[in-house]
Amino acid sequence: MDGSKNANRRNLSACIERKDQKIGGKEMIIIMKPTATEKEIQTVIERANDNGLEVQVNTGSAQVVLGLIGDTRSVQDVAFKSYDGVEDAVRITNTYKLTSREFHPDDTVVDVDGVKIGDGSFVTMAGPCSIEGLDQIRICAEMAKKGGAKILRGGAFKPRTSPYAFQGLGEEGLKQIRQAADEYDMKVITEVMDEGHIDMVAAYSDIIQIGARNMQNFKLLSAVGKTGKPIGLKRGISGTISEWLNAAEYIAVEGKSPIIFIERGIRTYETATRNTFDLSAVPIIKKFSHFPIIVDPSHGTGVWDLVGPMARAGVASGADGMIVEIHPDPKNAWSDGPQSLNEKTYVQMMKEVEILVDAMKKIRQLETI
Repeated sequence: MDGSKNANRRNLSACIERKDQKIGGKEMIIIMKPTATEKEIQTVIERANDNGLEVQVNTGSAQVVLGLIGDTRSVQDVAFKSYDGVEDAVRITNTYKLTSREFHPDDTVVDVDGVKIGDGSFVTMAGPCSIEGLDQIRICAEMAKKGGAKILRGGAFKPRTSPYAFQGLGEEGLKQIRQAADEYDMKVITEVMDEGHIDMVAAYSDIIQIGARNMQNFKLLSAVGKTGKPIGLKRGISGTISEWLNAAEYIAVEGKSPIIFIERGIRTYETATRNTFDLSAVPIIKKFSHFPIIVDPSHGTGVWDLVGPMARAGVASGADGMIVEIHPDPKNAWSDGPQSLNEKTYVQMMKEVEILVDAMKKIRQLETI
């Protein structure tokens, strides 16, 4: 199966870009029977290729699923259903394909060098908004580890509303967060802002983050999708669920990088919080996509004493993890101090979160009865 899978795994970006590919209802998936042979699968692939269709092979579940990308109006569903080894042929009606559960029914577990996201556990990423120096990021790593976080977050390149605000330490900051994470046996998630920095950020990170402002920077999304690194895709400030899923598709079509959705709140008319934390996005994303989703209660609220309650709510919503901002001295943080937790409040929040995580495990057990 590996040979045919590799032979049919292509860069599908051009297909998504073409206008005729954006018309809903034209793509199709072929669900093979669990007993389908290699020859039967290859026969279907060859028939699709003969009709000018691209084929994406998904072997992530018990059954092989073939995604046909292109104008499938020239072929009938019943034609494929008549082939040996085919269980069903289904047309996809949405504009995102490889990100959808229609193509990949089972959950995708993102393995970050041994740290698994989406396997039923709850993974925490914690660290400062900005890397301010080696001493600061080391202290944050120690704090994060003490609370149970497995991944260290921190920005080396900071997109700021004001051009006069602190913009980050650049590569020096990347070196510092990598050193601090290695000292405490943690993984690194950090943001890339433009294509020119991708190789640099990839060299120091385990997860590449796409910030809210770049959710629809399609060239950047396609470029990071080629790295093979897991991509943390934050929801745009005013991004709809559909726009978010389609943004993820730009990464998915490259066929190399798994995706972690990050709900970080959206802009509404409410002014009591920095953003409106849309926790309904968690079950919605889980319904429509196979990729995991984590929550960001720090940006979701912008107020430190709301982070704990919203973190607990994130667990209850079914999130696969969270990313939070911590700082040894929030009042003097170079950025996002008002939403950052100090060591005491962070550790307390993590104890509360652990209780909710255990409760959610019991709830999931009830759902299987």
